Order: sequence, then structure tokens, then C-alpha cells
Amino acid sequence: MSRPILEVRGLAVTYGGAVEALRGIDLTVERGHVVALLGSNGAGKTTLLRALSGTLRLHRARVDAGTITYDGTDITRAETARTVAAGLVQVPEGRRIFTRLTVEENLRAGGLGTRDRAAREAAHARVLELFPVLAQRRHQRAGLLSGGEQQMLAIGRGLMAGPQLLLLDEPSLGLAPRVIGQIGEVVREIHAQGTSVLLVEQNAAMALGVADEAFVLDVGRVSLAGPAAELAQSDAVQRLYLGHGSEHGAGAPDAAEPARPRRTLSRWTA
Repeated sequence: MSRPILEVRGLAVTYGGAVEALRGIDLTVERGHVVALLGSNGAGKTTLLRALSGTLRLHRARVDAGTITYDGTDITRAETARTVAAGLVQVPEGRRIFTRLTVEENLRAGGLGTRDRAAREAAHARVLELFPVLAQRRHQRAGLLSGGEQQMLAIGRGLMAGPQLLLLDEPSLGLAPRVIGQIGEVVREIHAQGTSVLLVEQNAAMALGVADEAFVLDVGRVSLAGPAAELAQSDAVQRLYLGHGSEHGAGAPDAAEPARPRRTLSRWTA
């Protein structure tokens, strides 16, 4: 059995040396899996991603205890450039695209850390196949794209770095239900192409519908963990995140059902 691509053990993080954001976090992402990380605002989801991607110091935060192991290597206090070069790439919350640059320039920026020209071109072709609308708008300024298209671009820019593990931070935030469903399909396709995914989401229905395993954060601690299909049927998750099986929005998977066979991606064109 292959080792997990990511293991977090006993992780504790504080901001400004005083505010404790994470306490004793244990989390594993198996190679080739999609893992969902759920939790309300302030639960510590984004802080965990910052720890994984090496950006804590930019937010006056630090790791006080625990370890982060990526692909067998300790990256607990590694620089961001090192983690990206190793294949661990984050797509941040809020897209953070370069609005004054064109779509093509944004994508090229995502691949700047890859020295292998053939690998960059392969990643570029992969992104345009996954998001045909980006090919149609390659020379358009990114700031003129719709919200959904900007999210496509943010994910595409992350894929340009050729990640083995992609960290997606709230990719459905602020988007229409139809587009949220499409994001779920995109996550499935990225996974089918061989990339492991850690998906941070408040939209539990979508996240549990595409994930293999799931973890729930509550005030800086892991309160629930297990197979996504089982957590989707648990009373606690249904009460807190799924509204007792109420409608989850058009296009979103029904997380109250057992895991279904993965669907073929309907290409995201608009």
C-alpha cells in the first residue's frame, strides 16, 4: 500500500503568539483521493491551508506543535516556493487572479515555477481542454470575466504548476447554484486525471458529493472524520450542514445518498 500524499499530526497554530487557531489537528489525504474539509466560518479551515502551503508567516501566524508530511518529506515550516516546486499547490479563496492581465498571461504566470517547457505546455493544454471558455477568451483581460469564469481561471492557474496535490479553498464562494454543480464536476475530472485534492468548502452537499473522505473542523479541532458517504448520512452533518436533507441547489450532488459512480465531465463552457 502506498503512503499517503499528505499527513498532518498534532498540528497547533497561533496568530500573533496569542490566538490559538488550530489545536491537535490530525488529517490524512491518501494518494489519488479527494478529501473534503468542512466547517463554519472561523473553524480554522483557511488557517490549515495556510500551514500546508507555507504562507502562515504572511498572516503573523506560526506552527507551535505538530508535523506536516507531504510525499514523505517534512514540510512543517517549509517556504512556499519549496512546497509548490514539490507539487503542493493552493488555489486561494477569493480567486486572487491578476485582473489587469489577460487570461493567457494569468495562466503563464501559474507555470513560471516549472522549468520543464514540455511540462508547461502539457499543463496549458490540459487547462484549455478542461475549460474551453478560457481558450476562447485567452486575450481578454481577466477582470472582465464573470465570477464563474474567474474561478475557472484561478483553478486553471493552479493546475499550470502541475500539482500532485491541489488545495482548493472555497471554490464555490459567491457563485450561482448551477455553477457550483459545475465546480463539483471539475473536481471530479481533476481527480480522474490523477491529481489528489483537498477541498475546503462551506457547501457541504457539493463537497461530500465529490469526496472520498471528509473531515469536519469545529473551533480549531477535528470533530468528525470518515468516509464522505457515511458522514453525509450522519445526524450531526445533516443537522449542521445539510439542513436535514433540504434542497442543496440546482446542479449540486445529493450528499445524503451513498457515493455514486463518477460522472463524465460536461465541459464547462460558460
